[in-house]
Amino acid sequence: MTGIYMSGTGNTEHCIKKLMGIIAPHDEAIPIESEDAADKIAVHDTVILAYPTQFSNMPYMVRDFIRNCHLLWAGKKVFCMTTMGAFSGDGAGCSARLLKKYGAIIIGGAQIKMPDSVCDSKLLKKSLEDNMRIVKEADEKIENIGRGIVREGKYPQEGLSFVSHLAGLFGQRLWFYGKTAGYSDKLKIGSSCTGCGICSRSCPMGNITVTAGKAEAGDRCAMCYRCISRCPQKAVTLLGKEVVEQCRFERYC
Repeated sequence: MTGIYMSGTGNTEHCIKKLMGIIAPHDEAIPIESEDAADKIAVHDTVILAYPTQFSNMPYMVRDFIRNCHLLWAGKKVFCMTTMGAFSGDGAGCSARLLKKYGAIIIGGAQIKMPDSVCDSKLLKKSLEDNMRIVKEADEKIENIGRGIVREGKYPQEGLSFVSHLAGLFGQRLWFYGKTAGYSDKLKIGSSCTGCGICSRSCPMGNITVTAGKAEAGDRCAMCYRCISRCPQKAVTLLGKEVVEQCRFERYC
């Protein structure tokens, strides 16, 4: 078994590694941007694919990865795992449907509520205590999922049903599809940027460069919020106009 994940602020990384620690403690989960991610899929029969839900959809970076690896999915058993701030609908089902087109066998889906990570929006923000409670409940859910897999070979089927498909489609995806139909060119870097390069080094897409002491964003932002959560000057924004709260999973441990 291998795990492939996209994670911006650490939520999804925590969830997939916790699950794999229970069901496959000797195997590893690696970031989707890793050079050997495709090689891992090629040599393993079972793959856990994990990512954050964006507007009830999978991130375009994940869709792009699945398509680029289209020759590798045939016959692979895939468990789709998503994290969400509030609502997912069929977040897991979005990747499951695409993977099936390439011959993958979908063995299950899980959708885990985690603290909100959209740093430049007040929506869904909670106290540290509330977020710690959310993480605790997520950990308990993952432990239950892991026990079910280990003891009974039973994988949950969250986000894979037709009802879930309708919920995701009409709940968010139809109204916000433009935000996830491709990479974003909306990343903004303000005048407080000092050119430290943290954003450039952390970007999974290589979408940010530092020129003449100033960071510059390209048009291939995956909306992972990694750069926004890490910028020491709070100079980077995407959906909002200012950083409300920098969100990192480590705060809730």
